[in-house]
Amino acid sequence: MAHESARVPPGPGDVVREVRGLTGVPWRRLLGYVRPHLRLFGLALVGLILSAGLGLVFPLLIARITTVVVAGGDMGGLDRLVLLLIVLFSVQAVGSFLQTYFLGVVGERIVARMRSDLFARLVTLSLDFYVHARVGELISRLSSDVTQVRMMLTQTITNLLAASVGLLGSIVILFVLSPTLLLVVLVLAPALIGVAFAFGRPLQRVSTQVQDELAKATTTAEEALSGIRIVKSFVREDWEIHRYGVDLGRVVARATRLALWRGLFGAVMTFVGFGAIAILLWYTGRQVIEGTLAIGTLTSFLLYGVSIAANLASIAGQYGQVREGSGAVQRVFELLDTEATILDPATAQPLPPVTGRITLDKVSFGYLPDRPVLRGIDLDIAPGEIVALVGPSGAGKTTLCNLIPRLWDVTDGAIRIDGIDIRQVDVRSLRDQIGLVPQEATLFGGTIRENIRYGRLDASEAEIVEAARAAFADDFIAELPEGYETPLGDRGARLSGGQRQRIAIARAILKDPRILLLDEATSSLDNESERAVQAALNRLMVGRTTLIVAHRLSTIRAAHRIAVLDDGWLVELGTQDELLARGGLYARLHRLQFTDAPDADAGRPVPLEGSIRTLDSRTSPA
Repeated sequence: MAHESARVPPGPGDVVREVRGLTGVPWRRLLGYVRPHLRLFGLALVGLILSAGLGLVFPLLIARITTVVVAGGDMGGLDRLVLLLIVLFSVQAVGSFLQTYFLGVVGERIVARMRSDLFARLVTLSLDFYVHARVGELISRLSSDVTQVRMMLTQTITNLLAASVGLLGSIVILFVLSPTLLLVVLVLAPALIGVAFAFGRPLQRVSTQVQDELAKATTTAEEALSGIRIVKSFVREDWEIHRYGVDLGRVVARATRLALWRGLFGAVMTFVGFGAIAILLWYTGRQVIEGTLAIGTLTSFLLYGVSIAANLASIAGQYGQVREGSGAVQRVFELLDTEATILDPATAQPLPPVTGRITLDKVSFGYLPDRPVLRGIDLDIAPGEIVALVGPSGAGKTTLCNLIPRLWDVTDGAIRIDGIDIRQVDVRSLRDQIGLVPQEATLFGGTIRENIRYGRLDASEAEIVEAARAAFADDFIAELPEGYETPLGDRGARLSGGQRQRIAIARAILKDPRILLLDEATSSLDNESERAVQAALNRLMVGRTTLIVAHRLSTIRAAHRIAVLDDGWLVELGTQDELLARGGLYARLHRLQFTDAPDADAGRPVPLEGSIRTLDSRTSPA
């Protein structure tokens, strides 16, 4: 029966399409990012209430100046009211500072935590996720989407609160001044709310489309820059500029459409808001002319009426911002909700230190359910034995190596280490005892020391240097001006291929794994670099259970046995002499590579320095 993790998981876009059907924002979950900062957020709210609340006093003072001071000619009263206004504005300024500063602090902390959560999720997802995902799109979600979420959590929410305080305060004061006039204002309010709801869905849809197109453009740029050597070697700079320009054109087209919706939204809101104010002015003006409304009351009413209209418009506008930001929220939470397919069972125990016996029991695997890559592989590898995996391209050699550290899970059968099914142990404890040296050494942008220490983070300086010496890397490192402190640049660009590979081998030596996987570790090197790297590998393989994936048969001279794969089947297994005598696929591959070789012994095994050569054809498991 197929193992659950072998199923093809949905890619990021698939889940986004499912979540986009939702009309609301998961506020409880979103506000969970604010909860650790409630004290600072509370100070920001204090500032908000000060600023918005004191703003409600301003129309009353203006009405007082109009009715008492100006009409009555009270100069002293005018001085006192102006002084009160200055005090009021000073306190309001303090409130504005508190709101702006603490919201900025909370916003940056929210962004940091959300990006940390996203990054933690991304690096713990299984490899099948990255079959469908594109790195540029993921980077876009880490950057622009999270920034948009922060704006919604801080600016949008606080603007909504400020507008709500102003709206409720204005309604209460108007009710005290004139309940009849308040009803006139509230009759006009539904028009503003209706406009907001009418524009909310289109704004959300188009804003999400902008984010999607921006993610695609970021992906294109990331691919071009990460593959800059290929771009330049094929003279494709103009093509990449054109390709990125096309993506940016799509971003501009979507953003232009978003600007159109925003413009229409703002225009309609402005018309409806000021239209309502015009109607109020007409109604109250007639009452003043008729003598049923005092000029001071009219002034207060108009100011508070404008405040109500403005706050309603602000609330409607912030609703539109929420609808725009909800697309970014969904894209972020979609990634946070993506589950890894390589999971530890509830009863998983750490894998104890192993001797290194690897048993493949009828192992089958396919990246897609109907396309098997490995078919019923049976193979038993003794502790300390070196086994080479050879065969045509696409035979399943690298796939088999990837199954041992559970980078993928078998579809059928089982893989056991020291008799323990690897799916029943803690995956970290499993991978801690396995070292991998791939064809292309993956180095990071730090120093040489940091890249070697990646094998074991608690390694001492002496252990790092010793690992470099064992990998025959210490000599060229010593010749560099900064030695072990030499920064490597992007993916180790400052080193040659052979040097990068020896740094990777030093990293594996420092890890000191019991099981070693060499995935065509020398196939991309020139002859001189290959000899240096092969010498380092020979030293690394001593005493370790080793699988060597190779196309070039000259790299497997140290193998005790050779397993030949063809179309996912294990078709031959034995020593080199046995396979050559059999005259099968290996003999044919060997003949193709060594018929014209000047060295008659080019393909024959050679002893390893300090290796346990007792594991020959007589003692190795067949």
